[in-house]
Amino acid sequence: MSSESVSQRKIAFYDTKPYDRKYFDRAAETHNLQIEYHEFRLSKANATSVHGAQIVCVFVNDRIDRSCLEALGGLGVKLIALRCAGFNNVDLGAAKELGISVVRVPAYSPYSVAEHTVALLQTLNRKIHRAYNRVRELNFSLGGLVGFDLHGRTVGILGTGKIGKITAQIFRGYGCNVVAYDLYPDQEWSGKHKIEYTELETLLGSSDIVSLHLPLTPESYHLLNEQTISQMKKGAYLLNTSRGKLIDSAAVIAALKCGQLGGVALDVYEEEEGVFFEDHSETALQDDVLSRLLTFPNVLVTSHQAFLTEEALGAIAATTADSIDLFLDGKECPEERIVA
Repeated sequence: MSSESVSQRKIAFYDTKPYDRKYFDRAAETHNLQIEYHEFRLSKANATSVHGAQIVCVFVNDRIDRSCLEALGGLGVKLIALRCAGFNNVDLGAAKELGISVVRVPAYSPYSVAEHTVALLQTLNRKIHRAYNRVRELNFSLGGLVGFDLHGRTVGILGTGKIGKITAQIFRGYGCNVVAYDLYPDQEWSGKHKIEYTELETLLGSSDIVSLHLPLTPESYHLLNEQTISQMKKGAYLLNTSRGKLIDSAAVIAALKCGQLGGVALDVYEEEEGVFFEDHSETALQDDVLSRLLTFPNVLVTSHQAFLTEEALGAIAATTADSIDLFLDGKECPEERIVA
């Protein structure tokens, strides 16, 4: 293989974690790709680290803004491969102007995120995390551990893409009444699973549990805010395993303090960049809003791990490598993977 073809198959890979390497090393071997791993996140300040690669692979917190894209374009980068579904961290307009293609992984294992959503709720509702800590200290008392049956409760699903649909179906398996809101309702699916589409305000007012499964767009930014949270059933639970900026965190804190929200379970946070995926156990957390959220006994936070299953990681690596292969061969990716 010529040095030119080797260079073409070189990928600069950012925000590396050990679980990434395991699955991407397998995909690289299968697809004959050369990956140079970097633990730091990509931004304009470190763009020269691409070291001659025309392909970069990034995650949700890499900052691919116009200035970064201009630097990458000047260094010969032709493709940005997002190993995630979301792409709000990329300036797509600038990418198109600069002739840099952008692809993503639109679906990996929707079951991983859906199952984590329900696991968060059950942990918070049945106080599993608190019971676990008690028993390890030989405290077998049950005070303060009362939860509620999910059976017969009403669950509102905001967004019925693949993940939202699977989450809704899991809740139906618990015997919940499920209502849904989506700009593009799938009536065939809802009829099959006995799920009713309704307006947003109606859903908020009738649901004991509200679960978010929406993409982040200008229209969905802070969809759950002071006004919409006030429309929710008093004491309802709010779940978010989708995008952090769907929720106004300050409004959530206010609603928790007055009892408007009965519980909140989050796998994402609106200012998670620089916090999630890193170990801060020996330093003071600088985010005062997140610090306040973590003080509530009825708040459960995980650090963007809903996707973290063997099946999802394998699918992410395989899809990303396949998209890179198609690009190198001059072929079109499936439409759902192309974002610019």
